Amino acid sequence: MLRLSKLTDYATVILSFMAKDNERICAAMEISTVTGIALPTVSKILKALVNAHVLVSTRGTKGGYALATTPENITVATIIIALEGPIAVTECSISQQGCEQAAGCNISGHWNVINRAIYNALESVTLADMIKPQETLIPVASLYRIENHNVSQ
Repeated sequence: MLRLSKLTDYATVILSFMAKDNERICAAMEISTVTGIALPTVSKILKALVNAHVLVSTRGTKGGYALATTPENITVATIIIALEGPIAVTECSISQQGCEQAAGCNISGHWNVINRAIYNALESVTLADMIKPQETLIPVASLYRIENHNVSQ
């Protein structure tokens, strides 16, 4: 089972709150109060999102955090990468240095096809999609499109 960390889940909650009024600057304390996420956790997530250029921060008495771009330009893939690192199903998809089986493995390259399909699906869903009413369908057309790969082979 693929599973994201709580921090990534919380980051999506925080960004969804901010996306509802994406031009407003939000303080970490306000975000913590509204979302119910502990302030130290909110601060940690906000720092990671600023480092990934998903958010911008402003210092001072009227400072806080704001989206770096519109919700339509922030993808779920971007959020996951900001908190989790590269999207990969297996460790060897990122690096074969820690794998004892790398020398005799005949399938490691094939995981890239799966990684690409997952990435395309996550890249096709934006923060704007995430804040739409639940009955609205999220476009995942890229799930059906695996570039340069013939499934029948």
